[in-house]
Amino acid sequence: MKFINIIGTTGSGKSTFARQLAQKQQLQYIELDNLLWLNDWQESSNEALFLKLKVAMKNAATGWVIDGLYTRTIPMMMEKVDTVIWLDYPFYINLYRLTKRTFGRVISRKKLWEDSNNRESLKLMLSKQSIFIWLIKSYPKNRKKYLALMQNPDHQHIRFIHLTSPKQTRRFLAHLKV
Repeated sequence: MKFINIIGTTGSGKSTFARQLAQKQQLQYIELDNLLWLNDWQESSNEALFLKLKVAMKNAATGWVIDGLYTRTIPMMMEKVDTVIWLDYPFYINLYRLTKRTFGRVISRKKLWEDSNNRESLKLMLSKQSIFIWLIKSYPKNRKKYLALMQNPDHQHIRFIHLTSPKQTRRFLAHLKV
């Protein structure tokens, strides 16, 4: 387990878990959202995202943990990844975590990613681009996408770990050997 991708719907705790796993396994942590998002909620072009991801992966040649998965990055990531860990929690857990996280960020005005000026806001939270609307729309789609990814014959060389509760995830992390 040296090239790991953490997947799951928004609010599942991908970033927190990925950072913890990277630290425990002494691997480089790569935050996919940080590579995607530019200032003022602008997305990197596909070409720019692919280049940033390629450079980040190359700079962590001894191993990395990437949190997140965009459909457009699947071919590039699945070429190198040896393990995919899916945080597949019930909708209510994701919603609770997302609510807690989002309100905390609205209050703190903390920057979301190192390489952009993006912050959560009440206005954004209540807009058509709300992360809550995103969760509602993406939760069922992501479950189908991740199940298909696991069953894809092209990805049978990858070890898939399917964690279905925060307790199971904590146990997994606690029992990992470096």
